[in-house]
Amino acid sequence: MAKVDFYILRGTGDLERQQFACRLAEKAYRLDNRVHIHAVNQESAQKLDDLLWTFRDGSFVPHEILGSSPGEPVSPVTIGCNEIPTGNCDLLINLSDTVPDAASSFPRVAEVVSSDEECKAQSRQRFVDYRDQGHTLDTHNL
Repeated sequence: MAKVDFYILRGTGDLERQQFACRLAEKAYRLDNRVHIHAVNQESAQKLDDLLWTFRDGSFVPHEILGSSPGEPVSPVTIGCNEIPTGNCDLLINLSDTVPDAASSFPRVAEVVSSDEECKAQSRQRFVDYRDQGHTLDTHNL
């Protein structure tokens, strides 16, 4: 079972969630972890791809969108909305509205929650789903 951390942000909106996901991915990458960011759709995945290049001056996070090149991904950070990397991955950052089917195959999952009511309501359902599946849960108010 995975350890699932819910990060509750003070700000609202998708951009707030995406920027936090970039910071979290950068931190995990610097700790030598392999990371997958699960986006809600292809458009969001492309925005994350662009944002990982620009979210912070001087930052470098090698990444790629799954399926953008033939073969297995070589970057330590991958982004996708329909597929999950097949190799070992240390952290799943979930930005989708539901629990990804493969969440239990990751040792750690990060759920990023903005302060808008719809996002919080969806995260409460994911919290219940993770709890019912037997995952270890923790909440961090930022």
